[in-house]
This record gives sequence, structure tokens and C-alpha cells, in this order.
Amino acid sequence: MVVPDENLKNQGIEVVVGDVVRIATDQRQVMLADGSAISYDKLFLATGASPVIPPIEGRDLDGVLTLRGLPCACKIKEAFATRKPERIVFVGAGFITLEVASLLLAANPENLDVTIVELMDRPLPLMLDADMAALVRSHLEENGIKMLTGERVEKIVGTDGKVAGVALASGQQLPADLVFMNIGTRPNVELAQDAGLQMGRFGIKVNCYQETSDPHILAGGDCVEKFHLITGKPVPGQLRGPAVIQGRLAAKRLAGHAIPFPGVLNAGGCQFFGRVASSTGLTEEEAAKEGLETVSATVESRSKHGMIPGVKTWRLKLVFNKNNHKLIGGQIVAQAVVSAKAIDTVSALIWGGKTIEDITTHMCACNPDISSEPSLEPISIAAEQALQKLRG
Repeated sequence: MVVPDENLKNQGIEVVVGDVVRIATDQRQVMLADGSAISYDKLFLATGASPVIPPIEGRDLDGVLTLRGLPCACKIKEAFATRKPERIVFVGAGFITLEVASLLLAANPENLDVTIVELMDRPLPLMLDADMAALVRSHLEENGIKMLTGERVEKIVGTDGKVAGVALASGQQLPADLVFMNIGTRPNVELAQDAGLQMGRFGIKVNCYQETSDPHILAGGDCVEKFHLITGKPVPGQLRGPAVIQGRLAAKRLAGHAIPFPGVLNAGGCQFFGRVASSTGLTEEEAAKEGLETVSATVESRSKHGMIPGVKTWRLKLVFNKNNHKLIGGQIVAQAVVSAKAIDTVSALIWGGKTIEDITTHMCACNPDISSEPSLEPISIAAEQALQKLRG
């Protein structure tokens, strides 16, 4: 629990632990598995999402694990204690895979053989373009992780009901004691569907105030459909940031305010072997799929002035809409967590509708110990480079 039950109780909030099995909208009651009911004037649904395991042969074998939430973490801990695995295959190269795989290998460098299998051509394919993802791949491989991209898992092979390996569509066989699946999630919408709430493509349909099709029910987080700030199209948006803001906006709505949800940029990040990757907005590849012509710029920078010991490098890429010059995306791969947090600045510039020309004037709080020299402040330098490309 992020907030302990006792803290809630101290604020006069009644905490009920139980399984909700049905929402009786006609009576405005929530029905629990023990037969009890809780009446409501307003109801907020935050049912989250569950990991997806594709319907492939061997998915039910002992040793097939998912990577979402505390129950998953407990199963992983138990599997390591009882099976003492030596060979692990991760399916999917998203940020959860990279974080868990790097942590496990760092903790067991002499005893583990780790392979990541990704259907697309690079790690973090939904976050990074190929040029930025190449930095991630090389760092993972330098630290002992085997990367197989452009490969599809055909089936999971077992012996006596337990995982023994993974068979790829290419014919390659990978021995494995454990298989971790990380290929996405699905929103938990069963309660909402049974209650007759309107559904979108990616979850419960809500308006900009988190209100569902039932005027007495609000919803937010991973279980609801969101829209992208740049494209305006429906998206899952199953990340921490949107969930937190939607919860706050729903509370404000109940308190009488009317603050609309602005849409998502799917800003996120992850850390692996001392490296951090973060992104926001659209990649060049995503922009192309939306029919947007782009101009981009990539800048190599560092965490402090080059003459000061302890310099850590980082690379930033900005993506602009060539038609109106607006910033629509950013990506960072860095050796320092602080440098990767510059992605939040990029997000703010996108929210503000800033253009290439605007961003050439972006001024940073410079100090040799905490930032690069002005000639390497990457956000403004990237805009300068993009401006030159436009003139070319």
C-alpha cells in the first residue's frame, strides 16, 4: 500500500478490505464477495490493469511469470528460492523487462544466463527510435544480457509440467528455467462492463472530468481510455503519471471543481545497469505513422563541465513537426538519473506548444558542477540544429 490503512483511518476514512463482485447501479450499491453491500452517492473505479500472456502453447507451465505488481514480485522471489534458476528468458523488451532483468543479473552475475527476446527490431521500441535504442542495446550486451530482436516466441517448452525452454519461430531453441512475459497489459473492466458502463477501445470511456456514462460513477488510471495530447486519438496511457493526475482530478470534481484532463504524452523512463532511458511524446517512427513530417536533432551532452572530474555523458533527441515547427517528442539516454529527468522539461515545452524557434532561446540554470558548459546545453542546441536543418 502506498498509503497505510492506519493513515487513512486517522483521517476519518473507513477502510473496507474485500472483493467487489458486482456494482448494482440501480440501487447505487457495491456488492462484496462476503454478501455485504456498500451504498454510494458517487463511486470511483480504479481497477487497474493485468498483464497479458499470449495464447501460446506452454503458457500455463510452472515457471512462466509476469512482471506487474506485488503478487508478481512475490512469485518471482519464491521461484528464485525454490527453483534456483540459472537460465532466464524474458519475452518483450519493454522498460519492466529491462529493469527486472538488469537487477536480477546484477545480483547474480556469476550464476545467471539472461536472454531477452523482442518481436520488434530494438529494445524499448515504444519509447525510443532505433538510433537511441542502439545505445541501450549495446549497454545491455556489455553487461551480459543477450538480446534477440526481430524474433517471435512460437511456444514455451516444458518437462514434467515445468518450463524447460522457449521455441522461436525462426527454429532456434532457448533453454530456460524461468520465462518472464512482458508484452503488455489489459485494463480490468469486467466490473464496469457488467454495470453497463460505456467502453472505449482501450478501457472504460470517461469524459475530461473522469466521469463515466453513469453520472454517479467516475473512473481513472489504467482501467480507462485516455487520449494523446498531440494526436487527439484514444490511447491506453497505462503509466503512473496519468493515473495520479486522474485520481486528483476526480477528487477535485467531487469537491466541485471542473479541471479537465489534458491528455497524455506517455512520458516514462527506466534504469538498467547505471543507465537511464526516458522519453515523452512521439518518436519519429510514431509521428510517421500519424502522417507527420518531422525534423529531429540529437545532441551529445554531459552532466557537468568537461573540466570537472566525474562527468557523465548523456544523449538527447528532440522531434519536431516540420509543418508547424512545434516540439512533439523527446528521448534521452543518460549515465545520470538527473540528466534523464530533463525529459520533464521537454514535456513542459510540448505542453506549452513551443516551436523550434522558441526553444533556441531556452535558458538553463548553468553551474559547472551541475550542468554542462553552455555550448552543450542539449535542449537549446538541439533546437539550433533543427533550425539549421530547416534552412537546408
